[in-house]
Order: sequence, then C-alpha cells, then structure tokens
Amino acid sequence: MTQTRIDWDEYFYNIARDVAMRSTCLRRKYGSVIVDKDHRIVATGYNGAARGELDCLQKGKCWREEHNIPHGQQYEKCISVHAEQNAIINCDPKYFDGTSTIYIYGMLNDGTECSGEPCLMCDRMIKNARLNVKYRKI
Repeated sequence: MTQTRIDWDEYFYNIARDVAMRSTCLRRKYGSVIVDKDHRIVATGYNGAARGELDCLQKGKCWREEHNIPHGQQYEKCISVHAEQNAIINCDPKYFDGTSTIYIYGMLNDGTECSGEPCLMCDRMIKNARLNVKYRKI
C-alpha cells in the first residue's frame, strides 16, 4: 500500500489554521507560524487583543463591526494585534536572518478559508524581520 505524505507547505498551513482557532476576533481568524530553514517551528501567533486587554469575545462585540468599518480599513481603531505581529513579537530575533518563513492562514468566522495576505503594516514588519512569507491567495 502506498502512503501519501503532505508537503511542508501544507503541513505548516494546517498548523497555522489550528493556531487561528485561538483568535479572539469576531470578524476573522488568522494564524501565523514562523519556521526556520530546518523546518522547525520557532514561533506562532494569532489575532487577538493585546495582553491585559479585554478581547472582543469577552466584550461580546466588535467596535469595527458596530461602526461598519470594511475589512482592511482603519486598523488603528481595532484592539487586536495581528497574527503576524504576534508571531514576530514571540520569535527570537536570531531567526530574522532571511532564511525563515512565516506561514499565514486566514478564515472567516464561519470556517471558510480566506486570503492570508498580510496587510500593509504587517507586510512591512515581515520585510523588516527579513522573513519569507507564504499565504494562500483566495
């Protein structure tokens, strides 16, 4: 019997999806996994309120949703830290050497996969951390 094996990209996307399940956002769930050149996970992150702040799940509401702010706009009014930002914050900077990769997975709250493309702010952070980036374009 021949056994098939998923490739590294699919493996890390699956893990990023599971990390996204920790999200406290009422709009979308994102998960990020930073992997070194030897395929070792060195950090993870999901979108949610900053440490010590009440998150949207605890509050039972999303300020941006209440004010009909479209996705991708006015991020400064959101209390969440993005998944990519959390992964970078939690990563040892020794991995910011151009050989590590950040995998990003996004989903709507109904479980439907959506693009994991980073916002402009996160894209700049990823570039500044010298991380390669992989996400699905939906």
